[in-house]
Amino acid sequence: MTHTLVVRLDNAGDVLLAGPAVRAVAAGSTRVTMLAGPNGAPAARLLPGVDEVLEWRCPWVDGDPAPVARDDVELLLATLAARHVDRALVLTSFHQSPLPTALLLRMAGVAWVGAVSVDYPGSLLDLRHLVDEMLPEPERALSLATAAGFALPPGDDGALAVRRPLPDVSHLLPAGAFVALHPGTSVPARAWPVDRFAEASRLLTERGHRVVLTGAPSERPLTSQAVAGTPATDLGGRTSLAELAAVLAAADVVVVANTGPAHLAAAVGTPVVSLFAPTVPAARWAPYRVPHVLLGDQEAVCRDTRVTRCPFPGHPCLTTVGADAVLAAVEQLGGSPPPVPTRTAAHLLH
Repeated sequence: MTHTLVVRLDNAGDVLLAGPAVRAVAAGSTRVTMLAGPNGAPAARLLPGVDEVLEWRCPWVDGDPAPVARDDVELLLATLAARHVDRALVLTSFHQSPLPTALLLRMAGVAWVGAVSVDYPGSLLDLRHLVDEMLPEPERALSLATAAGFALPPGDDGALAVRRPLPDVSHLLPAGAFVALHPGTSVPARAWPVDRFAEASRLLTERGHRVVLTGAPSERPLTSQAVAGTPATDLGGRTSLAELAAVLAAADVVVVANTGPAHLAAAVGTPVVSLFAPTVPAARWAPYRVPHVLLGDQEAVCRDTRVTRCPFPGHPCLTTVGADAVLAAVEQLGGSPPPVPTRTAAHLLH
């Protein structure tokens, strides 16, 4: 009997990218619990292999952290101790340290802890794993699981995945094929201007494509602006994360920035037009193992800065991308407009 804890404390996209590692852990464990932040917990519940999700807002990882509170930490320690975890893997990105989390896991009685760490861990880690920092994020996490003795089960190709079946969303969608546009982002520096999304929506619909706009409740102003004046379907704020996965799975192509729904699209196997601001390297964060077209100036001044709000006049990395480039990329990836009906002899007689 082995109860393994997998920790990933940031956003939904980061959690989705941990999916292959989680499945490897599940193949070698009796039970898998995942500790995730509030932004990532809904994605953790979609991952195959996860038996339970614990939610905790981590003060050294969360993008909008609350002050460190002793009562909050003690409640986490008690919750973890009650789970009687045998082993834990702390998954991080290159700019995050796993050591504060590892300290809490030790205090909660977890006997074995592994993580990628460039810092000396002392007695906090049993496995200090080192990686090539240009590995794609799913492979970085999977390499840790492999080093810990876990392996993907036979037949698992290591792609991203979500639990199936997904919810039925047919009542939300237009009849026939469609392109999904997702104008929201988790950080403003990665956003393509909403007026460009509106122009892309217009160009696509004029070309004959059906278009669906998606977004969280907080993104309703974006989707309503992007859909204005077109016959596109606005689903802003109308789907849960699982329902969003079903919408993206039904789409021919998804147009989205480097944000969680890009990885959700990859997890359901849908091609992605990736409006990618180079604040982080595309080699690590581009849509994984699905056909995609990368748009955006990857040599722009913001390259590798990890800025969350663009400090450079004109947001040069993405404003260079026009709606016509998005239309071309959509059709390159196989998003085809409905065929024009043939005028038959019967039509001509009328």
